[in-house]
Amino acid sequence: MQEIFNIFIKSIFIDNMVFAYFLGMCSYLAVSKTVDTSFGLGIAVIFVLGITVPVDYLLNEHILKPGALAWLDPGFADVDLSFLSFILFIAIIASMVQLVEMVVEKFSPALYASLGIFLPLIAVNCAILGGSLFMQQRDYQSLAHATSFGLGSGVGFFLAIVGIAAIREKIRYSSIPPALRGLGITFIITGLMGIAFMSFLGIKL
Repeated sequence: MQEIFNIFIKSIFIDNMVFAYFLGMCSYLAVSKTVDTSFGLGIAVIFVLGITVPVDYLLNEHILKPGALAWLDPGFADVDLSFLSFILFIAIIASMVQLVEMVVEKFSPALYASLGIFLPLIAVNCAILGGSLFMQQRDYQSLAHATSFGLGSGVGFFLAIVGIAAIREKIRYSSIPPALRGLGITFIITGLMGIAFMSFLGIKL
């Protein structure tokens, strides 16, 4: 249980998808103009990562890894399907995003309209695919570990995008040099937030 909690906290603060790896920057920059839209996208990312990472873990463990098909027949013990990881992971991500899109459109049409093209683009968001690939690379020992990593990564992205959205709403009323207005000051603030998150490297997990 302690290990699961450690993975969850580490994936939020230390291995944050945005501030540690700068993944998912397209939607992070484009959608973070208001807190409302950022909140909606953040929740959608948590859901997608929380579902796709454990599903991809099961797929990797029982089908894709070298020798994973031994349960089917001992003759398949030497089969290695890991080269199919990219396409199968993306297929699962795309199906989950389609589910999220239908739910958001039905229950929150205003949020669906405000997110626009960036909601279906979660399917090709590098932070989502990165979560599954990091899970595969780190070779987590159980489904619970993979699920904790997926949820933690989603929460980390949620904190990042809602945090920058809140700051961007406030700095509209600040005196910013014309050359830095818009994405310029956003990149600077993102870098400072990344440095701030580096302080969590001192946490002993």
